[in-house]
Amino acid sequence: MRVISGKCKGRVLQAVPGMSTRPTTDKVKEAIFNMVGPYFSGGIGLDLFGGSGGLGIEALSRGLHSMIFVDHDAKAVQTIRKNVEACGLKEQSEIYRNDAERALKAIIKRQLRFHLIFLDPPYKKQKLQALISFIDEHSLLEKNGFIVAEHAHDIELPDRIGNLVRIKHEVYGITAVSIYAYTQKGE
Repeated sequence: MRVISGKCKGRVLQAVPGMSTRPTTDKVKEAIFNMVGPYFSGGIGLDLFGGSGGLGIEALSRGLHSMIFVDHDAKAVQTIRKNVEACGLKEQSEIYRNDAERALKAIIKRQLRFHLIFLDPPYKKQKLQALISFIDEHSLLEKNGFIVAEHAHDIELPDRIGNLVRIKHEVYGITAVSIYAYTQKGE
C-alpha cells in the first residue's frame, strides 16, 4: 500500500495490524481519484472510517488542504497517526477515535462543510444510506463536493439519497465504489 500521486507519491503506508480492516487497493484508489479529482486546490476532507488513512492521505497528497480522520478502532487510529507523520502531513490532519455517528454530530457543532467525504465502513456493518442521508440533511458536503462510498459489490445503493445523486458507480472485483454529489436541480 502506497501513496499513488502528488507530493507524497511513492510513500509506503502501514496497514492496520490484524484483520479488522480492509485497505483500499491501489487500483481502486487510483480509480476513485480519477473520478473525483485527480488533483485538488484546497478544501477540507473527511475520512470517516479511516482504517490506515490511505484515502485521506492520498487526498492530502493531491492538494486537499486538510483532512479529518475518524475511526473507532484504537489500532487504526495509531496507524493513521504513524502514516500521517511519515508523510509529513501532521499539520494538515486531525485524527479522532470515535464512531461515525458521534463524529458527524461533533462535526455539525463545528459547522464544517467538506469538499470530499470518504465512507468506507466494514462491509458487514455498512449503514451507508443512513450516513449519506445524514450528511445531506445537515449540509455537511459543499455544493461542489463528493461523497465516495466504498462497499461490497453486492450492496445496491439508490441512485438518489435526499438531494444527493449517484453520479458514478463502478465495480472492482468484490469492491464497488459509488460517488454522490449534488446536481444542478438539487441545489
